[in-house]
Amino acid sequence: QLVESGGGSVQAGGSLRLSCVASGFTAPRYYMAWFRQAPGKEREGVAVIDKYGGTTYADTVKGRFTISKDGAKNTLYLEMNSLKPEDTAMYYCAAVHKGGVWYDPRRYNYWGQGTQVTVS
Repeated sequence: QLVESGGGSVQAGGSLRLSCVASGFTAPRYYMAWFRQAPGKEREGVAVIDKYGGTTYADTVKGRFTISKDGAKNTLYLEMNSLKPEDTAMYYCAAVHKGGVWYDPRRYNYWGQGTQVTVS
């Protein structure tokens, strides 16, 4: 199970920190990612962190967002800075045991319920 929190409404240029707590499995052993979905659009990969701590970002958020994890807390984070209106979406965390095409949502076994981020 994955449970996200930390979403909210901010002005452009602001910051938010999303959290995702995992239960029922050991998150550090999984590839964990953040996805987002805006109304009328497909779900898109935002960032992923692998078992070894390596990270990859979508070009649209590179340099502004930082993905990290805390193994002791079994928690995934997404630090979002310099937010833009186009970042507005429902944000989901997801986990998969094996590596691969990280931005393909069909590969992920576990999903959270989502947390809304609105930038105006």
